Amino acid sequence: MAVDYAVIVVYLAGMLAVGWWGMRRAKSKSEFLVAGRRLGPSMYSGTMAAIVLGGASTIGGVGLGYKYGLSGAWMVFTIGLGLLALSVFFSARIARLKVYTVSEMLDLRYGGRAGLITGVVMWAYTLMLAVTSTIAYATIFDVLFDMNRTVAIILGGSIVVAYSTLGGMWSITLTDMVQFVVKTIGVLLLLLPIAVVKAGGFAEMKAQLPTEYFAPFGIGGETIFTYVLIYTFGMLIGQDIWQRVFTARDDKVARWGGTVAGTYCLAYALAGAVVGTAAKVLYPDLANADDAFATIVKDALPLGVRGLVLAAALAAVMSTSSGALIACATVANNDIWQRLRGAVTRRPDGGQHDEVKGNRLFILAMGVAVIGIAIALNNVVEALTVAYNLLVGGLLVPILGGLLWKRGTVHGALSSVVVGGLAVITLMANFGILANEPIYYGLLASLVTYVAVSLATKPTDEAVLANWRERLAGRGAEADEQRPEPEAVRATP
Repeated sequence: MAVDYAVIVVYLAGMLAVGWWGMRRAKSKSEFLVAGRRLGPSMYSGTMAAIVLGGASTIGGVGLGYKYGLSGAWMVFTIGLGLLALSVFFSARIARLKVYTVSEMLDLRYGGRAGLITGVVMWAYTLMLAVTSTIAYATIFDVLFDMNRTVAIILGGSIVVAYSTLGGMWSITLTDMVQFVVKTIGVLLLLLPIAVVKAGGFAEMKAQLPTEYFAPFGIGGETIFTYVLIYTFGMLIGQDIWQRVFTARDDKVARWGGTVAGTYCLAYALAGAVVGTAAKVLYPDLANADDAFATIVKDALPLGVRGLVLAAALAAVMSTSSGALIACATVANNDIWQRLRGAVTRRPDGGQHDEVKGNRLFILAMGVAVIGIAIALNNVVEALTVAYNLLVGGLLVPILGGLLWKRGTVHGALSSVVVGGLAVITLMANFGILANEPIYYGLLASLVTYVAVSLATKPTDEAVLANWRERLAGRGAEADEQRPEPEAVRATP
């Protein structure tokens, strides 16, 4: 394993080196939080694919393939569909807004009073996403070094916190590009063909396994529908995803680069399911389906290749973890802390360096909190389910409603967040966290409330809508580098 260890150590050291280099470029708030909004199509596509394809998509995707066959691709497939929908229908408008957070978009659309409560919900989602990604380090380092769970979480989490804190989005973007290349080589070009060959080819796999392993809907229609609600819609509104859209150089890069990334996700989904199906042939009696990835990597791959593929798994976890971490810190600072403080006091030079320092401190603080929670938390699936249920049940309707329906009002948006969120929490308490009913009925309650309250209240002020239309058209965003203060937004005539 010495060669494999060397590959991993070089990879981790490289991540820290890239973080240090990125620190030299992050000299303003825009550079630190959204990479200066300068990414071209190649880098944008790679980093977007890297953040959405995390440990759940890699280790979990192979596990679903082991359990259900080719239909196990549906979880990651719906992630790709969500990214495609975001890129084709919404990303151009989102990129032209020139904001930093989802809550800022809601303030622009509804008139400056929706941001705090939506910020709290988004913060809870990004925090739990970062926590669950961080926990995944324990699985990977256990395979690599037989390492204690707590030590593994601290080691992996500290590396991500270090390079994210140093260079912000520039460091994360550069490391994500490396991680994208490593994942492509490790999973698609090496693990996939080797696994199929080791299993005897597709003909042998079909002969060894039940026919339902090759049925496109074998995982079940209800499960697929739930995946669409949670993951496809979750891709449309998550701060971690939107913050990557904000990095695009222009709306064309956001649309076409995201489309390429979404298509890549579809291929990655199928690859994971095929690898899991091959693992079922090779190791039919694994106690835990999620062990399929580590088992086939450890036993079926040659020296050196094994280290690269494990580095690919580590890359998948790190890209999601770092993206969730900077999103969590951005929301905590810009949408919660600064709103609670009131007006932001700026230096005569615009205060950009102070804002970089503040955001850097928030990343460090959130990173320490994420590592601590990850050590204490045991049930990862339940934590992630709660996060996605709150995100989709509480925020999907007011966000998409704001983009698509002119008659939506701030009262409808706030009521929708509260009713949808409370419905999801109540239904999870009654039916169980992993039940489907909370997201079904929570989303329905949020939609009905949004429409009813919006129609029953005064329409949004025409001046607010006019400003919103200007920003959607890419105009009126001269303060690109400076976040609109809540008081200024509220004072809009």
